[in-house]
Amino acid sequence: MDLLAQLLVNGLVNGSHYALLGLSFGLIFGPTRITHFAHGPLAPLAAYLGWWAAQRGLPLELALLTGISAGALIGVLCYQFLYRPFERSGSPALVILIGSLGLYIVTENFIGAVFGTDTKVLANAPSHVFLIGPVVITMVQAMQMLALLTSSIALALFLGKTRFGRAVLAMNDNIEMARVVGIDTHRIALLVFGLGSAIAACAALLILMRDGASSHMGFNLVFMGFVAVVVGGIGSLRGAVAGGYALGLVESLGMWKIPSEWQSSIAFVVLFLVLLLRPQGLFAGRQ
Repeated sequence: MDLLAQLLVNGLVNGSHYALLGLSFGLIFGPTRITHFAHGPLAPLAAYLGWWAAQRGLPLELALLTGISAGALIGVLCYQFLYRPFERSGSPALVILIGSLGLYIVTENFIGAVFGTDTKVLANAPSHVFLIGPVVITMVQAMQMLALLTSSIALALFLGKTRFGRAVLAMNDNIEMARVVGIDTHRIALLVFGLGSAIAACAALLILMRDGASSHMGFNLVFMGFVAVVVGGIGSLRGAVAGGYALGLVESLGMWKIPSEWQSSIAFVVLFLVLLLRPQGLFAGRQ
């Protein structure tokens, strides 16, 4: 039972991480309908910039803030100079997808060329460990769950209480109708790219503190975020969070009976089964 309790907590921690990635990916995809696969390496780029700031002597809190701010700026620039020209020219979704994959490759190689391919770690990352009965949880794991909680609450308040938030929801429902009623969809797209990229940068920085950052970590970030969105239901941010938790719990509890070397395959199996049996997502009917 002690092992089961530890696996359950690990599942909640990993689920919080996947939900944060799903939230960031879904926030961009829902209003813009852009499959932003370059989201993957751009988040580690922000984490690397946070690591670089820490190496230059900035306190940990300021270094993390630098990384999150850099992530938001990178997301805005990505939309303005890559996706916006495609939209203006009326390019089909497949062309935009290819452009995103191209940026993915360029960014991943850029990280390796500039920062090196070795794993970067933060020397002053928090290392506290908490014991709750038989369960062990680290400070960074607690921060991962807290990051999802605060991001979800802040985003819910923003979407429900502000004019820009309601514009985001309108674009998420129908982007053409949003244009008809006078919403500046270009400005809202910049906003969601900035917010979504900042959330993804936060997730990447937490991985930097927990395991260290590598130039190839972008695939796992974007894939898990994409799976969380699909499992939860495309277009639903609540579904993305629920899908992230479902994925984390299934992946962790699966280790109870499945050898650990198969853990990385569980997400593929979950994605396949959802697409086969309920392609609209497990929580699509609960938006």
